[in-house]
Amino acid sequence: MNADAIKQRIYSIDLLRGIVMMIMLLDHTRDFVHTGGFDPTDVTQTSVPLFFTRWITHYCAPTFVFLSGVSIYLQKMQGKTNGELSRFLWTRGLWLIFLEFTVIRFAMTFNFDYSSFIGMAQVIWVIGVSMIVMAALIYLPLRIVGLFGLAMIFLHNLTDGIAVPPEIAFGGTPAPDLGQTLWMIIHQSGGVYGIFFAYPLVPWIGVMAAGYAFGVVFGWEPERRRRVLLIVGVASTVLFVVVRYINIYGDLFPWSSQPNPTFTVLSFLNTTKYPPSLAFLLMTLGPAMIFLFLTDRIDGNAAWQRICITFGRVPMFFYILQWFMAHGMGVLLTFLFGRNVGALQSPHMSGTGTPPEHGFSLWVVYAAWLAGLVLLYPLCLWWGNLKKRNKHWALSYL
Repeated sequence: MNADAIKQRIYSIDLLRGIVMMIMLLDHTRDFVHTGGFDPTDVTQTSVPLFFTRWITHYCAPTFVFLSGVSIYLQKMQGKTNGELSRFLWTRGLWLIFLEFTVIRFAMTFNFDYSSFIGMAQVIWVIGVSMIVMAALIYLPLRIVGLFGLAMIFLHNLTDGIAVPPEIAFGGTPAPDLGQTLWMIIHQSGGVYGIFFAYPLVPWIGVMAAGYAFGVVFGWEPERRRRVLLIVGVASTVLFVVVRYINIYGDLFPWSSQPNPTFTVLSFLNTTKYPPSLAFLLMTLGPAMIFLFLTDRIDGNAAWQRICITFGRVPMFFYILQWFMAHGMGVLLTFLFGRNVGALQSPHMSGTGTPPEHGFSLWVVYAAWLAGLVLLYPLCLWWGNLKKRNKHWALSYL
């Protein structure tokens, strides 16, 4: 692989990762700023702008986890031995889990009260656990790891009929038994002993494993790589349409016809994220592959590319800061308009925004989001340059 291929590969991956990180800030800004009280993807209550404000952010987690897998393979391509890579993966995995329940928890809640809420197991938790699993999987042949990942992605919906009753999964009584607890950690969102598992492990581990196996594509010569990216991206997107249209398998909640054709389309697109269904992953990862194909030739010199790449090269640093930024924007606006700031200092995070009497309209969300990106950019640029100048091992953990 020549130097130009490496450059293009890094630019396209960092560009995509940067874009999804920027969109992630939009999602969390909506959580803390918008007038909430209901799920924005609920077609019986939402509006088209609000639906797509939430829906576009569905691309964040799958792309982030998949590219984390790709990055693991790229580290191997750059010369790390299995032993070195495995040690890095399990130690970084533990570090990410620690961050999820300490720094990120505080950024979400702005309080230190652990008496009733230990934290929410979200994308950083699942990436951490997935990295620990990958620390073992990298010793297996690449084909086996890829098949493992694909099997988990395509087959996990076979277990949709196994479910912990909602009254137990969401904090009711009786308390979950050991089997129910393990199931909520593995495959069903729910609360256990003060932890809410928003991101069960399956199929996220499979997404990272598939990304790791797919990383080999970025070592191929450019034309072959682009051809595969396009074929896989288009095939995945078409398969999403087919699977979703058939409405038999691939998602816990089937789509349905609505009184308005536009809302029928919204119902079709409203796939299950917790845990991500087969339809959800095809819907998000397919277009991500097409995007990588379209940007494979970029040189990173255009201003918009440099901005996105800057965010994409410091994903963990950005992820932590964007929680403080989104939450801080919500608190600032709430304070300036004389509303109850206390509503934003509790573990209320549910994806439905702030209580209706405290939130703001959607245009305020977008204004706060853009302001947040402007404020975060110089910090991310500084951190990226620091990591480029200083190769200390500790910097690779953030």
